[in-house]
Amino acid sequence: MGFRSLQALGTVAVSVLAAACLAAGAATLVPAALGMQHYVIESGSMSGSYDRGSVVFTEEAPVEALRRGDVITYEPPADAGVSGLITHRIFSVSRNDGEAVFRTKGDANRSPDSWSFTLDEPTQARVEFGIPYLGYVLAALQIRQARMLAIGLPAALIAISVLVGLFRDARREEDEELARLEWTRAAA
Repeated sequence: MGFRSLQALGTVAVSVLAAACLAAGAATLVPAALGMQHYVIESGSMSGSYDRGSVVFTEEAPVEALRRGDVITYEPPADAGVSGLITHRIFSVSRNDGEAVFRTKGDANRSPDSWSFTLDEPTQARVEFGIPYLGYVLAALQIRQARMLAIGLPAALIAISVLVGLFRDARREEDEELARLEWTRAAA
């Protein structure tokens, strides 16, 4: 493989890596700028809709506006035996003394969750959309070495490309100067 082929390959690699980093950054920063939160799907309970490793983006919705079929990210009740946030689809909404009582179900689960719950706040995080595999990228970037590689590799490739360009320009100027000297000698 020639020098120019290596240089072209390096340029393509830098461009692809830069585009991927920009896309991942935009995919998380743009929704955040619009007031959305994001959550990484860590289990397979929503497979088919939001697979493990997907990132879902939520907006706050009034609890009164939540309906069967909406996907919400919530903290299950303490007696549910489950810790951490869950992203599941609302399976049913019933009323108890005028208060909405929710039951959820993961799309990949055969039966609804064993608990029901009420929401204490006036709004709730409702999923608007998801991006597959982005969670794996975000998880990888939690590792210091991966962050260094994601920043350092493009920076190194850019530096090499700049240095190669400088050497190429210097060599071209040197060749042009030699050609002028030879032309001057031949004309004299």
